[in-house]
Amino acid sequence: MRVHVAFTPAEEVSAPVGIVVDVLRATSTMAQALAAGYRRVLCCSEVDEARAVAAAEGGAVLAGERGTVVIDGFDFGNSPREFLEPSGETVVLTTTNGTRLLLAAAARCKRVLVGSLLNLDAVVREAAQSGSEDVAVLCAGVQGELAMDDAYVAGRMAAALGGGPTDSAAAAMRLAGSFATNEEGLAASQSARNLHASGLYADIAWCARESVLDVVPRFSRMVGTAAEVTL
Repeated sequence: MRVHVAFTPAEEVSAPVGIVVDVLRATSTMAQALAAGYRRVLCCSEVDEARAVAAAEGGAVLAGERGTVVIDGFDFGNSPREFLEPSGETVVLTTTNGTRLLLAAAARCKRVLVGSLLNLDAVVREAAQSGSEDVAVLCAGVQGELAMDDAYVAGRMAAALGGGPTDSAAAAMRLAGSFATNEEGLAASQSARNLHASGLYADIAWCARESVLDVVPRFSRMVGTAAEVTL
């Protein structure tokens, strides 16, 4: 198994197994929502598209953000702390970075898993079952640029997967090893600074908890223009 890391969506790395990471906060939110009892998350790129998908589904929870701010008229934002109890079967989610990356990964990878620190052990275990197939850890970043929080998680995943790391995976592992704790790794990022500025600093500590959810969300199919994520 070769392990790759793509630090930004622009790298467009493809592999048989892709792990999408937007730890602050989209992939953490997807894992939390499905662990809490939601049946599926429908990921959309654009706000108007999400509204249309939610209207077509009927009874769906509409969630998302732009620049960390809850979108006007939506039921929830993009905090995993909002998804501790299900309010329906389906979440329609659109975020600044993570949902767009998931849609792109679904077009390039045979299997797409959704990873975070919350489900680190579970997603690594699932990806490792691919045996000799290459695994790519795909980071959402922040508006096209490298984000320290995602790179940190990618390094933790690359180290746990073992196999043969590419230079990018080795660099991510070195970066991850430079932080003493998960919270330090996440807090060093622009993503964390954006959350602090919006009064959402509690999400950083929440998302820094490791392997508290034994779930592996994965892309299952396209529902119109939305990517469906289920367990």
